Amino acid sequence: MADAATSHAPKPDGATGVLVLAGGQVIWGRGFGAVGEAVGEVCFNTAMTGYQEVMTDPSYAGQIVTFTFPHIGNVGVNDEDLESLVDGAVGCVVREDVTEPSNFRSHGRLQEWLAAKRKVGLAGVDTRALTRMIRQSGAPNAVIAHHPDGAFDIPALIRRAREWPGLEGMDLAKLVSRAHQQGWEGSTWELGKGYGRSPRDERPHVVAMDFGAKDNIFRNLVKAGARVTVVPAEATLETILALQPDGVFLSNGPGDPAATGAYAVPVIKALLDRDMPIFGICLGHQMLGLAAGARTIKMHQGHRGANHPVQRVGGVWGETENLVEITSMNHGFAVDAASLPEGVIETHRSLFDGSNCGISISGKKAFGVQYHPEASPGPQDSFYLFEKFVGMLG
Repeated sequence: MADAATSHAPKPDGATGVLVLAGGQVIWGRGFGAVGEAVGEVCFNTAMTGYQEVMTDPSYAGQIVTFTFPHIGNVGVNDEDLESLVDGAVGCVVREDVTEPSNFRSHGRLQEWLAAKRKVGLAGVDTRALTRMIRQSGAPNAVIAHHPDGAFDIPALIRRAREWPGLEGMDLAKLVSRAHQQGWEGSTWELGKGYGRSPRDERPHVVAMDFGAKDNIFRNLVKAGARVTVVPAEATLETILALQPDGVFLSNGPGDPAATGAYAVPVIKALLDRDMPIFGICLGHQMLGLAAGARTIKMHQGHRGANHPVQRVGGVWGETENLVEITSMNHGFAVDAASLPEGVIETHRSLFDGSNCGISISGKKAFGVQYHPEASPGPQDSFYLFEKFVGMLG
């Protein structure tokens, strides 16, 4: 297939899919999954496992995921590895054709699953070259398309990619949030047993604001000892306080935090004024940063993968100061560490680029991390954060 840097490359024989960038580059491949077109921002994910979780993570709404690991789909799909029932990524780009699944947990093939989820796939792409392009030039807007007859109107696809406004300034959280309040009942997964149920004993009550949450976050809050009620992203202060929470959780989610913050930050500020314990992950971390007076910024390429080293800093960790956690990440925006006001401590920092990965607010029971402590693709380095939060609620 054509090199990712080639502009207006001729269509090779057998091409039934294409990725058309707003800059005019045309990348041919073999389409699979849903037939049709989708527009979004192209990013890359470096994880070797978890493609089904990635594709159902609401934080990927409005994005086309390039998987750097070449063999995607080889363990099939199942009904247990979903992170959400709402829309996540709109499509994916992979190196190798999807093979028949080989895994005892597989219930089906990735191709049919993507088609049922209305997500477009593109195989046979030089994903290394595409990843290098994103690293050098930033995450581009693009259209991914799949038509079995291989007929595409390339100029029209370029226009669509150029006309799409991009994620900056876009509030996507309310599009992927739960529409109604929900009492969370699930717990963590065990091999041979599936997902457990949340105990019904008296536990600290956490109200979770859903900006596009991954379900495994709620499971880990339960594992840490909490009872969880989930409310929509636009829940009012009155709605939250009426539930009599012992603490409030701010979830991950897609889009520009400044846009979502237009309605969420005033609620979070009011909760901070009431000394409510607060824990934020990813977009929720960014919401907490905005509420504390910091700024957020669009990143050049973002952080997405299951192998990101993060160091504990800030003089708050005692004997574990400077310890390094191996974390999962998925974000294209970040809290600007240079904008942290007095009284807001940076607690975690990326060892890849030095960007902010955690904050704590002095005098408050409020903290957040940029990464995903619930993901644990092998290391469970970060579960202590759930225990720390629930421990504040007694």
